[in-house]
Amino acid sequence: MTRRLRDRLDPGATLTATDLNAPMLEIARGKFKPEEHVTFQAADAQALTFGDASFDAVVCQFGIMFFPDKPKSFREVHRVLAPGGHYFFSVWDSHRYNPFGRIAHEAVARFIPKDPPQFYTVPYSCAAIDPVKTLVLDAGFTDLSISVLSLEKTIPDSAAFARAMVYGNPLSDQVKQRGGDPEALVAMLLDELRRTFGADPGRMPLQTIFYSARKPA
Repeated sequence: MTRRLRDRLDPGATLTATDLNAPMLEIARGKFKPEEHVTFQAADAQALTFGDASFDAVVCQFGIMFFPDKPKSFREVHRVLAPGGHYFFSVWDSHRYNPFGRIAHEAVARFIPKDPPQFYTVPYSCAAIDPVKTLVLDAGFTDLSISVLSLEKTIPDSAAFARAMVYGNPLSDQVKQRGGDPEALVAMLLDELRRTFGADPGRMPLQTIFYSARKPA
């Protein structure tokens, strides 16, 4: 997202990229040249370390679902936005419209029938629009706009995708804690992905819900 914003914003615009995980920021930092003027800063979305009215816009891509205190995160964005500033954020729609998430969740339940990890419920936990709408409005935002965005995505390397679905999030550690072998789960997911979406390159549907709102001037 930071790459897309930097490519599209006016060169004179100041861009600050944040993440709770500092090592993630170091990876991102390596993808930009010094003259592109992107600042990277570790930050907790529920306790932003920026002053009031610091930004003209805030963008959050697929992060809301992971915030333990969602109301506080919306209040924090409202606080750091200048009057008239905009908040843009996206969340995943439900498993119904993102079958790769359903496949992963069901595969994990088969792989570890007793106390299966629930990670693949979390990214889709904000699919219901009304609760999110309430969070936005209760934080003081106005001019709320909601769009459902769908596309079909190519899977060029199903093996790499299956591995990322296990090791690119807390799932691998959760599997190990329960005595499972993450590599065996990767193999199971790979079979399911190819069965559902076809051999490489496979094709799968994705669907997100995009929100925009404004802080009153």
